Amino acid sequence: MGLGRCAVALGLSWAALVAASEPPRLEDAVLTEVNYVRAHPHDYADELRRYRDFFDGRVVRLPGDQIGQMTREGTASVDEAISFLDRQAPLPPLAYGEVLSLAAHDLAEEQGETGDTGHRSSNGESPGDRVKRRGGDIYVGETISYGYDDPGAVVRQLVIDDGVPGRGHRSLVFGTDSRYAGVGCGRHPRDGFLCVIDYSTTPNGAARLPRFVASGR
Repeated sequence: MGLGRCAVALGLSWAALVAASEPPRLEDAVLTEVNYVRAHPHDYADELRRYRDFFDGRVVRLPGDQIGQMTREGTASVDEAISFLDRQAPLPPLAYGEVLSLAAHDLAEEQGETGDTGHRSSNGESPGDRVKRRGGDIYVGETISYGYDDPGAVVRQLVIDDGVPGRGHRSLVFGTDSRYAGVGCGRHPRDGFLCVIDYSTTPNGAARLPRFVASGR
């Protein structure tokens, strides 16, 4: 049966077939990768063990990368991440939050123009302020990855959290209270790319009420 007849038989439009063959957006792929590491921490620990083999001192040089990248801690942060993952229980996936996504895009677009870094907007807004401006509320957490347009590299940077003593990015990726996330990625004039991820218990950053309050009991 030809492609056209298959499309008719399955009730699919040509546009749907083309869309299905296109690679996912970077934002979608990043959220998929986050959900993979949350659901499979022990498997991801094995991936980091293989990644560790590409270090030479503090320089990591992946296949095809002739220059390599300088890290702050070398394999120490990788080993610490592996130890964390070996102890980590699987977590449920994060669902897409549209308001969170809009707020993440706002910061990615702004820093793509200004070249700034960090969680504060140029007007002083915090992650919660940005979500609130989009119609949500302030109860959110945020991670930002700089330098990568590959979802695997984006999430690996957040999980290893090289040079961040408190491993705050990793804590948010594996946050047990988080149920929703929104991702915004774009080009960055200094670092090449950035990806912002906003996390919350609710799809719009609102506080989650106790069950008896929400039900009016």
